[in-house]
Amino acid sequence: MDTIFALSSGAAPAGIGVIRVSGPQAFAAVTRIAGLLPPVRSARVRALRDDRGNLLDRALVLVFPGPATATGEDLAELHCHGGRAVIASVLATLAAQPGLRPAVAGEFTRRALANGRIDLAEASGLADLLSADTERQRIAALAAAEGIVSQRVRDWLDQLAMLAALIEAQLDFADEDDVAGDDAALASIRVGKAALAAELRAVLANPSVERLRDGVHVVLAGPPNSGKSTLVNLLSQRELAIVSPIAGTTRDRIEATVTRAGLVYVLTDTAGLTESDDPVERIGVTRAEASVARADLLLWLGDAQPPRPDAVWVRARADQPDRQAVPDAEVSVSQNDLASIEALWNIIADRAERLLPRGDAITFRESERDACRHALSALEEDEGDPLIIGEQLRLATRALGQILGIDATEAMLDNLFGRFCIGK
Repeated sequence: MDTIFALSSGAAPAGIGVIRVSGPQAFAAVTRIAGLLPPVRSARVRALRDDRGNLLDRALVLVFPGPATATGEDLAELHCHGGRAVIASVLATLAAQPGLRPAVAGEFTRRALANGRIDLAEASGLADLLSADTERQRIAALAAAEGIVSQRVRDWLDQLAMLAALIEAQLDFADEDDVAGDDAALASIRVGKAALAAELRAVLANPSVERLRDGVHVVLAGPPNSGKSTLVNLLSQRELAIVSPIAGTTRDRIEATVTRAGLVYVLTDTAGLTESDDPVERIGVTRAEASVARADLLLWLGDAQPPRPDAVWVRARADQPDRQAVPDAEVSVSQNDLASIEALWNIIADRAERLLPRGDAITFRESERDACRHALSALEEDEGDPLIIGEQLRLATRALGQILGIDATEAMLDNLFGRFCIGK
């Protein structure tokens, strides 16, 4: 296997540039440019030189013998000064070493997976951790990267293995005195299947972790000139939409991403819902109707009943005399009353919490949830034939094993590790 290297810290310039080298030639390559290696897992200052003996930098050098390393291979790190020229010169010198090549995106972590240092669920969690923008995203990603999801799946696989062993005993040794009778054994297996199925349903009842990244989609809708654009500007605290007394000013959807208290919201201003012969305005209305249908949370600014029963009915421009008599509105807002905007945000946040994973729940990615669905489907089949039950347990085991990377396809791995930076 090739020995790979890359800058693993942030892009230059920086205070320190950490260059990682992993593979069978790692120690030999570092010896050629740094001289005597330091004691294992101890940092020492070494002069780094190119193949002509020119000084490149003075850096901290560390070596970690495999397999107890991040990648499962011999691993070395060079903690250089973080200037662009320094980093470039050290990388160029490594590239000139025999058997070394630059790493591709995610290759260090992929080697960790291949060498059994992490499983696929932990690698996915690490990918999410690297891209986390909010505290809630960080917590969920860190839990996966630390193996909490993996441990839950391993517990399920252990339960399936025990049930499979009971089935095998029925198939192979049912006539032996020390094996439980068919009816009792099958009843025990059904109880075990039902318990595991209940655990899977509980996981699937919780939203996916992608919800934390994609955010809650909040759509503002209503008839023309009902105050949608003014309200989206107030909620986002930006001048996103043009505000005008002329009906039909907004003709298309306008989106803004807002982060509040660690949650991501995607606010969408829409065209006024009205009948129109104008083909351009009609397109805007059609898109607004589609947004209303897909919204996670609908803020309805019309005077008539909202188009969805779960909508938040907002009485906009509540400070105007002609807006005092809107019936049944859940909240009243005015651009001159910032407290009313905060009150609306509180309602939005309360609704959003119901759509997002609970903070104390083990959260699965959508691809992992698909595997759980397949496993649940297999477990829910109720057949009395031990051969069929054994096949159902095998299908459930295979589905859950994919969460940990068992039977993972190369295409799936390429898609995952392409999300990593080069030095990770």
